[in-house]
Amino acid sequence: MRGLRVLRRACAAGVVAAVMVTAVADAASRVVVRTPQGSVRGIRAAGADRFLGLRYAKTPIRSRRFKPPVAAGGWKRTRDATRQAPACIQFQPTGVREEQATSEDCLYLDLFRPSSARRTSKLPVLVWFHGGGYTQGAGVIYGGQTMAALTKTIVISINYRLGAFGYLALPQLDAETAAGSGNWGLMDQLESLKWVRKQIAAYGGNPRRVTIAGQSAGAGSVCGLLAARPAKGYFQRAILESGPCRSFPTRVAAQQTGINFAHAAGCTDDSALVSCLRDVSAVNLRGWVGNLVAAEQQNVVGRPTVGGSFLSQQPRDAIANGTWNKVPVLIGNTRNENRLLSLAQYRLTPDQYVAYVQSTYGAAAADVLAQYPVASYPAPFYALTSLQTDAGNACQSRILADKLGGLTPTYEYEFNDPTSPTLYGFHPPGINMNSAHSAELAYLFDFTLGERPLTARETRLASQMKRYWAAFARTGNPNVRREPRWPRHTAANAQVMTLRSSGSSPGTGLAAEHKCDFWAAHGVQYAGY
Repeated sequence: MRGLRVLRRACAAGVVAAVMVTAVADAASRVVVRTPQGSVRGIRAAGADRFLGLRYAKTPIRSRRFKPPVAAGGWKRTRDATRQAPACIQFQPTGVREEQATSEDCLYLDLFRPSSARRTSKLPVLVWFHGGGYTQGAGVIYGGQTMAALTKTIVISINYRLGAFGYLALPQLDAETAAGSGNWGLMDQLESLKWVRKQIAAYGGNPRRVTIAGQSAGAGSVCGLLAARPAKGYFQRAILESGPCRSFPTRVAAQQTGINFAHAAGCTDDSALVSCLRDVSAVNLRGWVGNLVAAEQQNVVGRPTVGGSFLSQQPRDAIANGTWNKVPVLIGNTRNENRLLSLAQYRLTPDQYVAYVQSTYGAAAADVLAQYPVASYPAPFYALTSLQTDAGNACQSRILADKLGGLTPTYEYEFNDPTSPTLYGFHPPGINMNSAHSAELAYLFDFTLGERPLTARETRLASQMKRYWAAFARTGNPNVRREPRWPRHTAANAQVMTLRSSGSSPGTGLAAEHKCDFWAAHGVQYAGY
């Protein structure tokens, strides 16, 4: 796995530089838009305009580190928007390539719109929050040019603060932040939505037709905004990809992690933790986090915090008690999520698999092994990842979709394309990585992290998915002419759209395929929530 990790660090996430080169080289024509911030100059090509590196918040450094974002100001002269901004500083090694610029000055977004857009167009807007475990990743790898041109939708992808810069919670920070600490990354995302409300009409967008969408940690961020009262009204739809609203740490737990982090970072005087952490350089702070990851995983700071007025309760609790920001929801997963999430175990032996099940499931281990016998799979890795996928995202998303289906228009999907590529650098020899975690991203975006280009048949599915997502952003219903009908999901009808290049179709078999009744009978549906 050491070689695989090196490959991931050197190749898999090293895509931002290539995007920047493309953005500079492909200067077919320039286009200028006058906005409330000031005039910006972007690039027009292939039926879409792209405006890159648009600042939505001021630089969160020094006195603004570990504080809510501050709205970006304006400018007088036309500002160039043809180059992407740096990624946010990474707190894990696989988020961007080593030579990719990273900075605390990273609160920027990229905007893609159809070239036909006018101020009066009132186009739907899709705002994308990237994944990466809240500690890595960047908005710049999710190009929206093709979706914008194909579907007449404005696509925005943002950077937001990560790791300790995005999620550090401390009692001392609570004392100076009325909304509570630990949610700086979520606050960044809300600030980007405030930017959209003020600026998007100038680009031809409708500020009252905004969809928030995300995958993995990005989906978790969408969950957070569904529960955050200050976010009410800033979006009208929500898309959750591979993120069924898992629980976040409570304030007490998050603050203890924050204190442990600060002490490990060399700030041991509790009366001066904040000033110490604000004084330290970003490079040194990132290095300390790396040491923490190696030494003590519990001290990694990288998830939103429940407690305080910004996020007062768990997203699932807010949905259950009716205090959430109620909007139509599109939710789903990939068929084989854990083939990527558990990739480190690809050399698992049969004995190790049995030992894992016994240590994880205790008294239920025999039942689990009977449901997922290693002899029924080509290798123990596939047995392991099948049971993890089923007990995790697949059945957890089903539970959430069933709940949402009785409250709001809900549409569930499963991405299951047997030929799909995985992420570049995440493909061990001899392992079938189809439909693993993140596989759908290459179908929705001009995604620069795929291991290969899509085939012609896969590209047809990609176009179909872009149309579905854009139709949902426009109306709250993914159905679109000349594509298979996607039924609304309820607990009673159990309808799920399976997305595959050989032909997408709805059906009711997802729960049985993922053995959700078995997991429900063993109470595992509540694990981790």
